[in-house]
Amino acid sequence: MRKHRIAAIPGDGIGKEVVAAGVEALSALAALDGGFTLEFEHFDWGSDYYKRTGTMMPADGLEQLKPFDAIYFGSVGAPDLPDHITLWGLRLAICQPFDQYANVRPTRILNGIESPLRNAGVGDLDWVIVRENTEGEYAGQGGRSHRGHPEEVATEVAIFTRAGVRRIMRFAFRTAQSRPRKFLTVVTKSNAQRNGLVMWDEIAAEVALEFPDVTWDKMLVDAMTVRMTMKPRSLDTIVATNLHADILSDLAAALAGSMGIAPTANLNPERQFPSMFEPIHGSAFDITGMGIANPIGTFWSGQMMLEHLGEQAAADRLMRAIEKVAADKGLHTPDLGGSARTADVTAGLIAAL
Repeated sequence: MRKHRIAAIPGDGIGKEVVAAGVEALSALAALDGGFTLEFEHFDWGSDYYKRTGTMMPADGLEQLKPFDAIYFGSVGAPDLPDHITLWGLRLAICQPFDQYANVRPTRILNGIESPLRNAGVGDLDWVIVRENTEGEYAGQGGRSHRGHPEEVATEVAIFTRAGVRRIMRFAFRTAQSRPRKFLTVVTKSNAQRNGLVMWDEIAAEVALEFPDVTWDKMLVDAMTVRMTMKPRSLDTIVATNLHADILSDLAAALAGSMGIAPTANLNPERQFPSMFEPIHGSAFDITGMGIANPIGTFWSGQMMLEHLGEQAAADRLMRAIEKVAADKGLHTPDLGGSARTADVTAGLIAAL
């Protein structure tokens, strides 16, 4: 029997609630499948850990995570801690050292879920957004001087390396190549950012030559927001920088009906380190502890994790169950206009499995 070791890091806020739901659902699926087991080990890292210890995770945290096959992550962030401390102390502290450079965010309108787009339904929005995940605008380069003085200076330096752009562009073209339409949109802002993003454009054109069966086009990021809302059918696979794709994927989730249903895979495609799977909705302290968080994004992230682990049949089965639950308005949580609770959706998913 195949065995997969998973590090579960619920993190903050509703992360604890949805990861618990995800672990319950994935464990039920593994038991039903019978061909593999999932061994979860929980880590209590996050804002509560920081308040006790002064760090978001222990100094040897990465060494503890290395032996695992994947990481199942909830959320990070708390209202009483600065966001840059929580983000850089945990999520980015895992993504960058583990070289999880490909952030993959599939988005589509599921049957039963209403999109805010006028007259949009199933099939009108079916995208995969590929986000460069380790450099760009979130490289962490920069600094501040003359703090507190009128002449204080702060710099935030976006880092684009040829190696980094080339590998994410190849990943995006391969992703587009694997989908029926074989179509990629490269998002940029090279009219204003005339150095790093001009190189981004040049590398896109170079890599495109390696994929003659993939059709591609290019959009400026501001115009892309218009295209996503006005012409969603014109898009399929999308690649963008760390900052741009971060923003566009949140827009995509909202257009698909809710942030609560959107998944993420933070991939190290070469598998030198474990990859990390998480919903994109964040810690949502406004509903923490109320038992109404939507676990679908966490289930879908688990589905992506199963694909990464090579359990394609189980992943397909889980996706069919997710679709069945989404179609049942009696299992819609408040973010989808319903009154179901996290536990209701979890039980419904397990019944569907």
